[in-house]
Amino acid sequence: MHEMSIAAAVVDQVAEAAAVRGATAVAVVRLDVGELAGVVPEALDFCFGLASQGTVLQGAALEARRVLARARCGPCAVEWAPGIPPDLGCPRCSGGARVELLAGRELRIRGVDWAEGPAGATG
Repeated sequence: MHEMSIAAAVVDQVAEAAAVRGATAVAVVRLDVGELAGVVPEALDFCFGLASQGTVLQGAALEARRVLARARCGPCAVEWAPGIPPDLGCPRCSGGARVELLAGRELRIRGVDWAEGPAGATG
């Protein structure tokens, strides 16, 4: 399950940022997760809870915002939602290999709410 490695990486990055700013606890971690990133949100949430145990993120909430996939045809510039599995054939002109995936592969930390006091406390 690659969600565990993703959760561990998120915990490591946020814990590093917490150390730099002298934060003792994290209330919320916000992620952008593209629908084509191959991540199961429920599994990621579960793994985040496990990976955060014993860290400044223990008890923090994970808020994953789903980013819908978007594609654009190079020749005719039409944009569409390619769906899952992605259909990267232009619905207007069949532009072939000149289709650009604009969104949907994201997996990034969008923001962190720092907590005051003991780990898991909000403030």
